[in-house]
Amino acid sequence: MSASGAVTAPAQPLVPVLAVVGVGLIGGSFAAALRDRGAVGRVLGVGRQAATLAQARELGLIDEIVSLPEAAQQADLIFLAMPVGATETILSQLKPFLRPDTIVTDAGSTKANVVSVARAVLGDRIGQFIPGHPIAGAEKTGPLAAEAALYRGRTVVLTPLEENSSQAKAYLTRVWECCGARVMAMDAQVHDTVLASVSHVPHFLSSVFMWQVATAQDSDLRMALAGSGFRDFTRISAGSPEVWRDIFLANRSAVLSELQEVKAALSRAEMALQDADGESLQDFLEHAALARRFWGSRSGLT
Repeated sequence: MSASGAVTAPAQPLVPVLAVVGVGLIGGSFAAALRDRGAVGRVLGVGRQAATLAQARELGLIDEIVSLPEAAQQADLIFLAMPVGATETILSQLKPFLRPDTIVTDAGSTKANVVSVARAVLGDRIGQFIPGHPIAGAEKTGPLAAEAALYRGRTVVLTPLEENSSQAKAYLTRVWECCGARVMAMDAQVHDTVLASVSHVPHFLSSVFMWQVATAQDSDLRMALAGSGFRDFTRISAGSPEVWRDIFLANRSAVLSELQEVKAALSRAEMALQDADGESLQDFLEHAALARRFWGSRSGLT
């Protein structure tokens, strides 16, 4: 109520109607974060699995289950949180029903391919699509893994297009900041090259190592003796195979290039071990240890 006694209408939330395509860890956490801050009105859920959507509704992550056309017709912001390989299909189904003022963004771990697909599908509506990638996640999947705090203190990369309006970019930045994230803008190709090094290849190596241990003849004994080091190194290999298959294929060139660098580093360390060169091996290990400690202290992600 105002000073004059008149009833003041409640302020409209930052996102009056949000549609989330893929209400799992990433999409569910986005909805939960905005809901936690009172920044969203109604949340619509879209997905392939009826049981997953029903669970998301039971958990309060979404208010209503809708189809893609219904999401396009009603939402002010559409958040795509499904595997990147599904981008073309999803955008194709959204486009005929997309309101001219609706913003569409994504959470895909690769960006150049997403931008290419979006341009081909959306055509003159491309200005409504702002590519993005929240650098956050966990090995858990599904609505039960969603948490409102997932993006707090994390970086979200936007790779905006020339056709995106300054108002739309500012709005999406405010939305992510409302989730507690830091927003950074960069070129899509630069994003893919850097993420191949610090995200995609680590997952690839973790999966390769886990496969090697799991297929050994004495795998049961090895895992029975495995401790925290094994746990930490292999944790990310438990992520969604479908999601990571699409990421590796979409960013294939950058991942393969980075793997060559990893092979060169491995050969250097292997040579020191083979030659029983303790000094070279210690130098190698010290360089890695110092770099990891510095990153941990600077990032806060120990």
